[in-house]
Amino acid sequence: MNIAFFLRPKISVAYLYSDYTVRQSLEKMKHYGYTAIPVINRDGRYVGTVSEGDFLWYLTDCFGNQEDINMKKLEETPLSKILRTDLYKPMKVTADVDELLTLAMNQNFVPVVDDLGSFIGIVTRRDIIRHLTDK
Repeated sequence: MNIAFFLRPKISVAYLYSDYTVRQSLEKMKHYGYTAIPVINRDGRYVGTVSEGDFLWYLTDCFGNQEDINMKKLEETPLSKILRTDLYKPMKVTADVDELLTLAMNQNFVPVVDDLGSFIGIVTRRDIIRHLTDK
């Protein structure tokens, strides 16, 4: 079975652009209620995934014990400054399901890219489990 069977296409997935600010990114994550979200560049290539934890660590590093968070700083800081590229490894759409299952054990979604590295969607762990329980 091809992993494209599980694919949620890019058009139906929320994502961030790498040139967004930290504030823009936080607002979009809050709007969708996600705990992690893919990040792509303006050419459509997958560059990483940002999580709530990434924002939390950034905020605690920047503001420490200060009572007020300086929103101006959040508006000036690019998302790329806090983006971690070592988590949420992408998978090519041509990969086999065994590879998908291995990644899905450690990630709640797997970003999917085409042969050129362009982001085309995600496969969620939930969709995999749902398919397996329906069989």
